[in-house]
Amino acid sequence: MKKTFEQHLDPSITPKRILSLDGGGIRGALTLGYLKQIENILREKENNPGLLLCDYFDLIGGTSTGSIIAACLATGMDVDAVVQSYMTLGGKIFGKKRTWWNPLETWKFLKAEYDYVALEQSLKDVFGDITLGSDNIKTGLCIVAKRADTNSVWPLINHPKGKFFDTAIGKNKDIPLWQAVRASSAAPTYFAPQMIDVGNGQRAAFVDGGVSMANNPALTLLMVATLKGFPFHWQMEEDKLTIVSVGTGYSVFKKQTGEIEEAWMKTWAQSVPDMLMQDASWQNQIMLQWLSNSPTRQYVDMEIESLQDDYIAGKPMLKYLRYNFPITENDLNGLGLGKTFTPVDVASLVEMSNAENRELLYTIGTAAAANMEAVHF
Repeated sequence: MKKTFEQHLDPSITPKRILSLDGGGIRGALTLGYLKQIENILREKENNPGLLLCDYFDLIGGTSTGSIIAACLATGMDVDAVVQSYMTLGGKIFGKKRTWWNPLETWKFLKAEYDYVALEQSLKDVFGDITLGSDNIKTGLCIVAKRADTNSVWPLINHPKGKFFDTAIGKNKDIPLWQAVRASSAAPTYFAPQMIDVGNGQRAAFVDGGVSMANNPALTLLMVATLKGFPFHWQMEEDKLTIVSVGTGYSVFKKQTGEIEEAWMKTWAQSVPDMLMQDASWQNQIMLQWLSNSPTRQYVDMEIESLQDDYIAGKPMLKYLRYNFPITENDLNGLGLGKTFTPVDVASLVEMSNAENRELLYTIGTAAAANMEAVHF
């Protein structure tokens, strides 16, 4: 039976299911390959060819590019429709960099590489006048953004009982959905920050939610769903709470000690953001495997291993599924796509703004997702 919006949020109706979507620029196309397979699995499992992910999941959340996909799904789009919108949107958003030699653009280029107007218009085309408080959102939604002027992570949620939803201290329900997503996607150096009126005449400056520990937002969504300060109040028990977390692909570091020893400041400046984002994502991974009985558990290292039978509370507190793909030559060539991938291809696919790769990334995600086990759902 299809749930109402109120039933999705009601803590007494279990099990509760959370869908978490990572940030990663245009690599969100890879995420969509996994989501298409999840949709197929659930439609067969529920014997419902028209099932939408917003019917099955009670809270859908994402960071940056993940927030775009999450918002599309939460408003009732099937994965095919999201793919179509995303491919169009990605081409427009990352289609043209500013040029430093153009006197009309030089000062803007010093702030951000890409013109935010294309990003804003594309999001407006997708979401129109839907707000965070709109009935057009069919299930729980959490958009993870970073408020730069206070250096705090802001989970923008659509729960009517939220502290900042429609109260004296906040009117988040009136924030246009496109603007919330734009705030979560305002990656520094790529796009200019997003200014939002957050109530009582207060303007806040937001940047990409990935500039935090929540580029992989799974642990943040777990906190939103269960902590007393948030309005959901869902129970943490293995048979009552499931998190499905989907990544955007990740690079694998393989550096020689000599390369590190001789690295210049620019080299570090280019490497450190990806290093920190991966560290944060793996910390999320470790914590969630520690909390759960995860059939998709991953090997971490020689000491932690895969946390098999290691439970932070002595027993599993939730079910956790994580899907992501290592973007390496060996892994890509193992997909059998009829193409030989080179180090140059790997570097191109890892880069988060290469819009020309979006179709290939979706193909990679689709091929990687073929190994998903339906029994996990």
